[in-house]
Amino acid sequence: MTATKSEYFQNLRQEHVAQGPSNITPAIIQSASGAVMVDVDGKEFIDFAGGIGVNNVGHAHPKVVKAIKDQADRFLHTCFHVGMYDSYIELAARLNELVPGNFAKKTMFANSGAEAVENAVKVARYATKRPAVIAFDNAFHGRTLMTMTLTSKTNPYKKGFGPFAPEVYRIPYAYCYRCPLGLSYPNCGIACANCLEQAFVTSVDPESVAAVIAEPIQGEGGFVTPPPEYFPKLSEICKKYDILLIIDEVQTGAGRTGNFLAIEHWGVEPDIVTQAKSLGGGMPLSAVTGRRELMDAPHPGGLGGTYSGNPLSCQAALAVLNILFEDNLIQRSRQLGEILAKRFKALQDTYEIIGDVRGKGPMLALELVKDRQTKEPATQDAKNLVKVCYDKGLVLLSCGNAGNVIRTLMPFVITDEQLDKGLSILEESLSEIEH
Repeated sequence: MTATKSEYFQNLRQEHVAQGPSNITPAIIQSASGAVMVDVDGKEFIDFAGGIGVNNVGHAHPKVVKAIKDQADRFLHTCFHVGMYDSYIELAARLNELVPGNFAKKTMFANSGAEAVENAVKVARYATKRPAVIAFDNAFHGRTLMTMTLTSKTNPYKKGFGPFAPEVYRIPYAYCYRCPLGLSYPNCGIACANCLEQAFVTSVDPESVAAVIAEPIQGEGGFVTPPPEYFPKLSEICKKYDILLIIDEVQTGAGRTGNFLAIEHWGVEPDIVTQAKSLGGGMPLSAVTGRRELMDAPHPGGLGGTYSGNPLSCQAALAVLNILFEDNLIQRSRQLGEILAKRFKALQDTYEIIGDVRGKGPMLALELVKDRQTKEPATQDAKNLVKVCYDKGLVLLSCGNAGNVIRTLMPFVITDEQLDKGLSILEESLSEIEH
């Protein structure tokens, strides 16, 4: 039997591509537009994964594509350190306005979320002259040495890659469905936030801590969403000890939670914010925005990189910002969140396997459990659900330390018909998995 194009390229991949870069689906994509991907054999997929949170404005948005083409006609690369260009400077100005904080801010660009976090830590250490950084259980910040160290999940991200970076400490996060302290919200008094001060007794001197770094909603960790009191309390403790608060918006940014940045939901003004993924509209780009005095602390040449803030990526990001705010995609994000929340709550009422529904905007998750009383993770069921949905033409992602959480990262440009079809596939597949 003649192999399909997909089978041909899958075999070629096995022969020539390292196994380390894993593949969530076997799809070999030929084209993509909006919220639909098409493989080399012509099979269509509704995309609830969004390139792992990269395609908030959709695949190949015409305005993003035009911005890239127009820039490509001018020049591809000068290196910002050698010859500056308008898009880098204009984008920095836009982000300085959009990132919360009633104070002067400055921005620098890099290529990936991990690079943004690396640079945020460098800035924090340089500005405070302190070495230590505190991160959280369930955190994911990247795969470089520092960001892998900050990341919580051992397998596959840390297994076999040690030793790790020094002076990184870890505390529990506000995971209400599986409270690390065995308490129940709202009668807990947000005791998990007090773990930060407890760490100053048991783990590290607060005068040695440069920064606390947190995702406002944990991405790879399971879309863990804290209660409204958590970040204000955490911020207050940081200020008490002159510790910087770094908020990692790599996955939550660019409107994913119904606000431009997720931290806006809690009215907190971080000292430093990192962004990437959907900011570039599909192009590699990340940003570090922070208080002016912090961002100006490192000496000239201490930050940067050859490709950092590539002109094609900066032009794409400027187009993304225009699309989000001028084409009302932030409002569309909120609308999607309302539709999803309603549908997911109905699914939870129907299927016992769904233990928890959480998130904000269209950044929502279903945590699958074998038993609602014991909350034993239904890891294999989650894997099966992803596969069954894929076979039916819906691309979904799982996440969480146990791999039992189903997350939604569909583009905001998804049509109501595509959304309904995708959710119908999800429900049909859930029915097959549970029964």
